[in-house]
Order: sequence, then structure tokens, then C-alpha cells
Amino acid sequence: MSPSVLPSAEEYAELVPARGSITWKLAGDLRLMGGAGYALLLQVAHPTVGSGVGQYSGFAQDPWGRLLRTLDYVNGSIYGGPEMAGEIGARVRNVHKTIKGTTQDGKRYHALEPEAFAWVHATLADSIIRNHHHVGRTITRDEREVFWQEWRALGRLIGVRDRDLPEDWAGFRLYFDRTCSDVLVDHPTVHEVLDTLGKPGAPPVPGLPRSVWNLMRMPLARELHLMTVGLLPPVLRERFGLAWGAAQQLEFDVLTASMKRSGALLPPQLKEFGPLYVQWRRKQLERGDVASRTPPKRDVALV
Repeated sequence: MSPSVLPSAEEYAELVPARGSITWKLAGDLRLMGGAGYALLLQVAHPTVGSGVGQYSGFAQDPWGRLLRTLDYVNGSIYGGPEMAGEIGARVRNVHKTIKGTTQDGKRYHALEPEAFAWVHATLADSIIRNHHHVGRTITRDEREVFWQEWRALGRLIGVRDRDLPEDWAGFRLYFDRTCSDVLVDHPTVHEVLDTLGKPGAPPVPGLPRSVWNLMRMPLARELHLMTVGLLPPVLRERFGLAWGAAQQLEFDVLTASMKRSGALLPPQLKEFGPLYVQWRRKQLERGDVASRTPPKRDVALV
């Protein structure tokens, strides 16, 4: 796909969800942060994405950087205004032009393959809806449909074409289940992500004092592991060799139920945290950190 698939500056405002839209209301809920690892795991289980992340990103050395850049993309595109959304879209697509090589089974890949590129965008939609089901607000069938149409439009900012994703939510569910069943694999990067997110000794979250991190790291690692594995479809847990029995399910149910009940106590700005996130990360968003990556960790065979 060439750069011509990107929209013009005049189209940005039509593609970015409006203030008060269902996407605006859903995407910024602070409680969804715990499920960020779930979307990442779905992404890296795709052979193309897993190869690119494994060969280029250095995730184990900078796990929070990878998660923050994903959050930058989501929140900057939705809450940063049309101009910022357009700039982020162009940067994200541009940096993916150089991510290419061979997969673990010797097949050539490129990060801009339409199927793989669209899948990354799609996983974020699934993560938002699935997380809300467990920890957030109740979403009606009509709201899901409107959300999906807004999400498909948002994808055009990074060059995901309308034909790359299903037209409606029912089609998306079939597409999602089929991809999980037939496309996603037990990739080494899957386990690198799981191991890194589950390590209490992982690098501190940027901006947190070391003393605060020392108090948070063990419960945070447990929460991230529970949410990441607990949200996975059973077919993927089995494929990845992840143990999940009655005890884990009970712990997951207790955690998510408590997070869901916390909604009554959360102030409105934390249920729609996206605008505050953009304020916090504005410098990084404006200078392009959202699209940055570390140099390759090792040599790869380039196309």
C-alpha cells in the first residue's frame, strides 16, 4: 500500500470521533489500562506482527515504552484533535515502512501487509469492548455498532482501508474468531510479552518514583497477568500453553468485579481519562515518540 491511502488534511475532522461520541466515551476509561497487555498479546500472536516486534522493538528492555506508544496512538488520535490525529497516523505508517524481514518459519514479511496492519487496529477495538464488558460500563448493541463504524473510520488515519475490515460488528466478531482460530500462532514474542509483563522486577513505569514503583510492582504484575490471560479466548490460552483453572478464573472474576463496581466511585474525568492523558503526554505526542522504535536487536533478512 502506498502513502496515497492516507487521507488528506481536509478529511481528518471527518474521521476523528467527535467529542461526546461513543468512542470518545469508551476509549478513555482508566479502568481499561489493566487490559492493555491483552491487545498487545493478540497483536504479537500474528506471525507478521510478532516477527516485527521481536526483531525490532526490544520489548523486554522497554515494555512500558511499547504500551505507552500504543496508548499514545489511541488517545492522541481520539482526544488530541484532527491535526494531531493526522500527524500521528502519518508517523505510524511511515515508521512501519522499514519493518520487514523473515518470520520464524522463513517466510518474508512486511509490517504494512494489509491483513496484519488492519489486525493491529482491530485488536484495539476488541480490547476496548471486551474490557468494558468485564470492568467498565454496559454497552448496548447499537452502541457497539456505532463504535465499530467510528473505529473503522479512525483506521483510515493510518492507512487501514475500508475493505481491510468487516463492515459491521457481527462481521467483526466472525473475523476476530476466525483470525484467532486460523491465523494467530504460538510465537516466541508471545511468551516474551507474557514473561515481561508478569515480572515484578520489570523496569519502572516512566515517571513513577522508585519508591512508589516498589510498592506497586508485584500487585501490578499480578493484575496485568490476570487481565492479559483472563481476557484471552480459550482457544488461544490452550495454543499458548497457558494454565487456567478454577482458581485463576475465580481470582479474575473477583478482580474484574471489584473494578467494575469501582465505577460508581470514579470521578468523571477518570472514566473519560483520554483528554487528561493527552495533556500528560503532549510533549511526547508532538515530537513523535508515538511512532518511535529502537534499532533492531539483531540482523534480519530484509525484503
